[in-house]
Amino acid sequence: MDAQQRSDAAARPVLEAPDIARVLTRIAHEIVERAKGADDVVLLGIPTRGVFLARRLADKLEAITGRGIPVGSLDITMYRDDLRMRPARTLARTEIPGDGVDGRLVVLVDDVLFSGRTIRAALDALGDIGRPRAVQLAVLVDRGHRELPIRADYVGKNLPTSLRETVKVQLAEEDGRDTVLLGLREPAETAPVREQ
Repeated sequence: MDAQQRSDAAARPVLEAPDIARVLTRIAHEIVERAKGADDVVLLGIPTRGVFLARRLADKLEAITGRGIPVGSLDITMYRDDLRMRPARTLARTEIPGDGVDGRLVVLVDDVLFSGRTIRAALDALGDIGRPRAVQLAVLVDRGHRELPIRADYVGKNLPTSLRETVKVQLAEEDGRDTVLLGLREPAETAPVREQ
């Protein structure tokens, strides 16, 4: 058993599959209410798990509104501010639905909101694609510890954590099951990443 498997085994679930389905349904209803019907909504998931969550939200929005909601993905890899500090990441795909984002309400979708740096990178990437009417943020889990002035408009679960804790989202499409796990970092993971 490697360190990751030990960490997952020691983690406790804070959301299970029925909870995740329920919070996504609630978020979909909130989007429809705030957007007054979701006529001009475009969902863009942030890879990897944000894309799966965006697709699930699109299905729920279609069930509520009776019409298809454009959904795509927004790769932020080249917009990250930690490219020099981490190993190279494989580029994901950016897929913008047919009519684009100009003049539309774009809802960015991600699994965990932590420092806010991923969302800042997503906003930079989105700015290179077009000019939405407005941008909102939907996350499955908000764990706090923001380093930038970014706040989610739609939150599945607020989960206060310490910096020693980890939040891991597992989704059936990628991991074979739906759950959110709260665990402790391995001692080697708690040291800050330093530039070399």
